[in-house]
Amino acid sequence: MSAVGDILLAPDVRPFAVAAAIMVALGGIELLSTMIGLSISELIGKDFAVEAESHNALSGLFLWINAGRLPLLILIILILGIFSIGGFLLQGLAHAAGTAIPVSLAAVVAAAGSIPVIRNTSRGLARVIPRDESYAVNDSDFVGKVATVSVGPLDQGLPGRVRLKDVFGNWHTVSARASAESEALPVGASVLLVDRDAKGFIAIAAPADLVEQQRSSNRA
Repeated sequence: MSAVGDILLAPDVRPFAVAAAIMVALGGIELLSTMIGLSISELIGKDFAVEAESHNALSGLFLWINAGRLPLLILIILILGIFSIGGFLLQGLAHAAGTAIPVSLAAVVAAAGSIPVIRNTSRGLARVIPRDESYAVNDSDFVGKVATVSVGPLDQGLPGRVRLKDVFGNWHTVSARASAESEALPVGASVLLVDRDAKGFIAIAAPADLVEQQRSSNRA
């Protein structure tokens, strides 16, 4: 077995190796599913909502690490990755000093140390990762809006993805497919969201005047 394999399978880093493996698996599944237009985030819940009026310690912790501002799957991958890196770093420093930290204690220390890092990292990611929904708008607000196909083409089969800006200037990426009467809508095409059902939004090719109006609004 290689030296790297020995390190990854060592008992004192096992929780961190498992966390890293789960993170890689979830990231790979999400990447592959997004490429075919059906994000796994859609299946497990797009955002993790925490009730602001709840005052127990757990909900307070979730709010502190910005849960609800990131898609749930992205937040899980982030937590696993930071916990794993922190654990390997902690045990690596201990080994360099000629000792080893008990695995249970190392896991607790790594988890505690990860929390502020997760908070800062998730705050930065929330500014650049488009979300399907926002605390400021509802799905119904997107009907009648012009969007751009980002994952497609859109047809009557599996949903693709479209990107649009809300009235507050926030970008969103949502699931959509072409209406029954529409031809396939290629990536980069401007589309009009005309309806919504359980699978996502229904889109048609956007009229030229609406596209120009949207461009003028974005420039403003």
